[in-house]
Amino acid sequence: ADFDDKKKRKVAEIYQALNSDPIDVATLRRMAISEGGLLTDEIRCKVWPKLLSVNTDDLPPLPAGKELREDSKDYQQVLLDVRRSLRRFPPGMPDDQREGLQEELIDIILHVLKRNPQLHYYQGYHDIVVTFLLVVGDRLATALVEKLSTHHLRDFMDPTMDNTKHILNYLMPIIDQVNPEVHDFMQSAEVGTIFALSWLITWFGHVLSDFRHVVRLYDFFLACHPLMPIYFAAVIVLHREQEVLDCECDMASVHHLLSQIPQDLPYESLISKAGDLFVQFPPSELAKEAAQAERTAASTFKDFELASVQQRPDTVLRQRFRERLRGEERLQAEERTKSILTKPRTNRFVKLAVMGLTVALGAAALAVVKSALEWAPKFELQIFP
Repeated sequence: ADFDDKKKRKVAEIYQALNSDPIDVATLRRMAISEGGLLTDEIRCKVWPKLLSVNTDDLPPLPAGKELREDSKDYQQVLLDVRRSLRRFPPGMPDDQREGLQEELIDIILHVLKRNPQLHYYQGYHDIVVTFLLVVGDRLATALVEKLSTHHLRDFMDPTMDNTKHILNYLMPIIDQVNPEVHDFMQSAEVGTIFALSWLITWFGHVLSDFRHVVRLYDFFLACHPLMPIYFAAVIVLHREQEVLDCECDMASVHHLLSQIPQDLPYESLISKAGDLFVQFPPSELAKEAAQAERTAASTFKDFELASVQQRPDTVLRQRFRERLRGEERLQAEERTKSILTKPRTNRFVKLAVMGLTVALGAAALAVVKSALEWAPKFELQIFP
């Protein structure tokens, strides 16, 4: 009964924020982030547009699908992806209803791409669109997805993966701030961050089998800074600390472990932790380390490229490479010892202690809301050159 009372109070507060003039968007963001999120799809239909500042009064009618399909260079790929999306529909939904929704899904995607030629379709995009379609229906979904695609998802919709990789580069610095041991283990295993790619570009829609968990996360992400999904990815890895450290320290084992996402995650506490970490280690603070990660990856790749261009007999190359690696390893080991002795980790522990590890969500929500409001595509282009 206590839970029901809390729920009733929350619903009342959400409607109050919706009915105030002007609409109290800050409260709506806080409601979307705090425990339980927006509670029902009926409320989501009203609040999601406000979180994305989409005007629902004059939604454009959807164009007929036929011309869209004939004109679109992406049609075949979208069709394949949508056909494969069976498990994204509620189990037990009648076939004809599901097939109708799949047709709508294709039309929404092609419509958004046609109106925004600067956006490029990527596999996994349909996982986000279907979530909106199932919650708010096709017309509203089209408007919301278009806004989302030109804002939050903009970086995934570039012609290349560069910006997406750049966002993935925030993952390790966040883990390092909270748990250097897990960070160093993952570095030693050379696992990289590709295991989190499908999480990021589908907002976890592709990897979670329970639709309720997916929409709960969408409430959270829609109310926050566009980088929040990468903080959430970090929190999942940190939550699995023990499994990670018990794993064989090699790329295949760690990648396999991490890419299988457990379905029974404690979502509410992870959401609140992700909010905390965002407040403690905002993207601006991590940007330098993320750029560092980018350079390392790029420079080792360059070495391989150069090596293959020089066409020396293979053995000489391998030997050279080994010698260089040994030299580098020695240097790195010396550097590491030096940095362990001098690295000011204290600052982090003080910070974590002050924050009390899991902040009452109020503070986190406010900071997250503030930064979400400051975030605009212009800003985005500067951080992701």
